[in-house]
Amino acid sequence: MESGTWRFLLSFIPILLYLFHILYSEYVSPKPTTSGCSLLPHHHYWIVSKRIVTPHEIISGAVEINGGSIISLVKEKDWREKVKNGPVIDYGEAVVMPGLIDVHAHLDDPGRAEWEGFPSGTKAAAAGGITTLIDMPLNSFPSTISKETLQLKIDAAKGRIFVNVGFWGGLVPENAYNTSILENLLNAGVLGLKSFMCPSGINDFPMTDASHIKEGLSVLAKYKRPLLVHAEKQQEIELKDGDDDPRSYSTYLKTRPSSWEEAAIRELLTVTKDTRIGGPAEGAHLHIVHLSDSSSSLELIKEAKSNGDSLTVETCPHYLAFSAEEIPDGDTRFKCAPPIRDAPNRQKLWEALMDGDIDMLSSDHSPSEPELKLFAEGDFLRAWGGISSLQFVLPVTWSYGLKYGVTLEKFVSWWSEKPAKLASQDLKGSIEIGKHADIVVWEPEKEFDLDENHTVHLKHPSISAYMGSRLTGKVVATFVNGNLVFEDGKHAPDACGTTILA
Repeated sequence: MESGTWRFLLSFIPILLYLFHILYSEYVSPKPTTSGCSLLPHHHYWIVSKRIVTPHEIISGAVEINGGSIISLVKEKDWREKVKNGPVIDYGEAVVMPGLIDVHAHLDDPGRAEWEGFPSGTKAAAAGGITTLIDMPLNSFPSTISKETLQLKIDAAKGRIFVNVGFWGGLVPENAYNTSILENLLNAGVLGLKSFMCPSGINDFPMTDASHIKEGLSVLAKYKRPLLVHAEKQQEIELKDGDDDPRSYSTYLKTRPSSWEEAAIRELLTVTKDTRIGGPAEGAHLHIVHLSDSSSSLELIKEAKSNGDSLTVETCPHYLAFSAEEIPDGDTRFKCAPPIRDAPNRQKLWEALMDGDIDMLSSDHSPSEPELKLFAEGDFLRAWGGISSLQFVLPVTWSYGLKYGVTLEKFVSWWSEKPAKLASQDLKGSIEIGKHADIVVWEPEKEFDLDENHTVHLKHPSISAYMGSRLTGKVVATFVNGNLVFEDGKHAPDACGTTILA
């Protein structure tokens, strides 16, 4: 080759080196960030642990994160060789697993932010290892039942959320027969719809009947999004003499028997069958929220699943942690609907969860102002019904589940994998290459007292039934979209969570 040709080719070397430098800086080398979204000054880094929960096994190794996504996953024998470009965060023996996805939370923003609100609620979620939550359409004001009211939610969340937040829309009599309102709401981005088969306690969110639900299902089937239902159907109840003490939890329990859940679920399953022309795939998916009855209601659900119905069901940590016999007179912190039932019922719920008959868990975090919750000197019939729990569901589930043989794999299934599927979040719910870097790091053996010395980020910690508990399982760090949003009791300065729209 002539010397002139060589000189010509060599002249490109500085250009090639420059291009290599640019590509390396952009895609390979750790890049410091000045963003207040993260406590970690890099967007490219490695998380190392001896217990990383993946879909197929628990490994000792490292997760590589870049630009908010998981880009590689290596076992211990390989990671020291491959991790040549830091930084490395070594969490030792702590568990690294996908962040929790809570598909049932009430943050009450806008309109009733004095009850909770996006900043306090999502800070509590991050401190509890929750990386994504789906906000319910009621308890805020106005309720999310139209495209316009959804926009109010989105606006209220902007710049004020520390974790990812999606939204369910409401199915109510006002919009059930108006296909255009429902379609506009779904097109605007709600992940599905929620309805009540009994009074909700919120004036602008009235209950639906079978005809409303049938209409909603027909619209949802086109969008392949679920209908979530509060399944209690009111029936006449007559209290006997001596059973009318409003300070007694047993009085409240008798006003909402398990037969209410059974009647509602039986009707629901009939309605869903009526909306299908062909097989289950041609109808909308039905999701029953906060199941508390482990007897007849659960048997109906199991039978429907065995027949191929597109159906899932959740229960909540408070039904697994508490029993009716343990609730003190006048302690309205424990009031919720459906109610907490007896110890044998709790045992059966755990068995159903461990066996897979109950698909997933949710918090049903439903706070209020203390004046409404701790009402009239312990009147269970008049106090606000809802358990405040968002920050505590990880240690509560683990602590009470140890007795029943809970494993990390089952924990991930209940709190991450199956909730992600319900909410159609294909890039969340597991630690795999290509998935979002939504990760919780926690210590399963660490015990702590949930008392006045424990920092609680909920707006009204005093109304939580879990205060005073001794729990096992301490959250060390939470990563959302690759940002380290919480570590060792400290949050990132800025609220950079993402709103999730369908």
